[in-house]
Amino acid sequence: MEFRLLKYFLMVAREENITKAANLLHITQPTLSRQLIQLEEELGVTLFQRSKHRIILTEDGMLLRRRANEIISLMEKTQQELTKECDDLVGEISIGCGETQNMSYLSQKIKEFHKVHPLVKFHIHSTTADEIKERIENGLLDMGLVTEPVDISKYNFFRLPQKEQWVILVHEKHRLAQKTFITPDDLINEPLIIAKRTAVKHSLINI
Repeated sequence: MEFRLLKYFLMVAREENITKAANLLHITQPTLSRQLIQLEEELGVTLFQRSKHRIILTEDGMLLRRRANEIISLMEKTQQELTKECDDLVGEISIGCGETQNMSYLSQKIKEFHKVHPLVKFHIHSTTADEIKERIENGLLDMGLVTEPVDISKYNFFRLPQKEQWVILVHEKHRLAQKTFITPDDLINEPLIIAKRTAVKHSLINI
């Protein structure tokens, strides 16, 4: 599979229109169509559902879009690391994180680092702990900011100073809204919307 074909595929997936994508890629529409057919034949799957006015990704297409973004991101990062043109520290640091209170701590450290090494760029990716672990193992992230419970036995790690807390969000008229703190017994028989992570579910069940 050629790197160029993945870029073509991602452009079509973004625009949902072959003609628009071809114009942005500066190639003809028939050429782009042939390239997409070649990619589908090479993979042995259908990537798009085609209609008169737009094209929509199939399930296989959505999977390829996710993987293609990862492949291209990793390739570009590798190219940047291999083409340093000065003695100053340059490059990119990719960090995965959730929306936690410790983001303020991380932001301060990035600010301090940037003063010393202004040519280094930071990319922050907001996602779940499971996705962060997968991206670290695939070389797409350099580090991650995650909230326990999470298996960190395979990684070098340190705990950040700000203590994170579990909270619940309820309507202002809900019986729990007047409480200053919530216990596990308060949640018995209450329907909950919680994170899909298995480790989180097990943690809540075992409280």
